[in-house]
Amino acid sequence: MTDEPSMDQRRVVVGVDGSPQSEQALRWGAYFASTIGGRVDAITAWEYPTAHGWTAPLPPEWDPSRDMDGVAHDAVRKAFAGRPPVEIEISVREGGAARVLLEAAEGADLLVVGSRGHGGFMGLLLGSVSASVAEHASCPVLIVHDGQEPPTALSRP
Repeated sequence: MTDEPSMDQRRVVVGVDGSPQSEQALRWGAYFASTIGGRVDAITAWEYPTAHGWTAPLPPEWDPSRDMDGVAHDAVRKAFAGRPPVEIEISVREGGAARVLLEAAEGADLLVVGSRGHGGFMGLLLGSVSASVAEHASCPVLIVHDGQEPPTALSRP
């Protein structure tokens, strides 16, 4: 798995946070990647938690990048029952999710995100990340809502 995309390969960037919506976004991303002969760049972002007031220190052995790498790989495994239909590159990056996804989507054919991730409030149509990327992305954006699946089953070419 690489962090640097090839500029001559078609890409669909998918935001992955381990939520059911991000698994659906992965399936939609794979669907579109298969139609354009491209790959999926599954992007997971993480930030150190912000604290207000007194909080317990973070455990020294905690490695958020490693933890989120596990989340990303688990989401890909769950989304495709261990058999992705297209090439998928998994990348874990430090930073706010919207900023990381917008940077990753530069030059991409499509950016796919779930309507709400783990941070979403129930009942909202869009989360802050999906709203931000929809407003600022340099490529088309697909926002997948709960229960939406690609129209056909995918098979590896």
